[in-house]
Amino acid sequence: GFGIGGSFTKEDMATAVRWVCEELPVGKPRHLLGIGEPIDILLAIENGIDTFDCVAPTRIARNGALYTKDGRINILNAQYKNDMSPVSEDETWYTHNYTKAYLAHLFRSDEILANTIASLHNLRFITQLVDDARHHLEKGTFLEFKDNFIAQYYK
Repeated sequence: GFGIGGSFTKEDMATAVRWVCEELPVGKPRHLLGIGEPIDILLAIENGIDTFDCVAPTRIARNGALYTKDGRINILNAQYKNDMSPVSEDETWYTHNYTKAYLAHLFRSDEILANTIASLHNLRFITQLVDDARHHLEKGTFLEFKDNFIAQYYK
């Protein structure tokens, strides 16, 4: 293992990861600890990282933040109080069974189920992101996928 401390911009983090990966033995898995934001994961994959683990998806979930393809949202914002759309758009996700209004209510009521639903949602989002990244790596379209994801995430 190798630790990198300090504060990096996203571009600097990606460059540092690339430099480290260039020095590591070829054919060995590269694991990056503490990178859990969707954009950071894609930048790390682009620069040679194979696996990740981080508390970010569940930590931010416990504070009411959810990853979406359109960026991170805070379910406690007033706009979600009466939003009857599902937490996740994908009908195959467990969190599709709950509305944003219900999740916002659970957080406002300090119900522990709020943390569970939000954490499940964020973990599924990251799992889907990595699955999609793998698919695009295999097809040779990863850079286009990454650029499109980032443009959508920050629109």
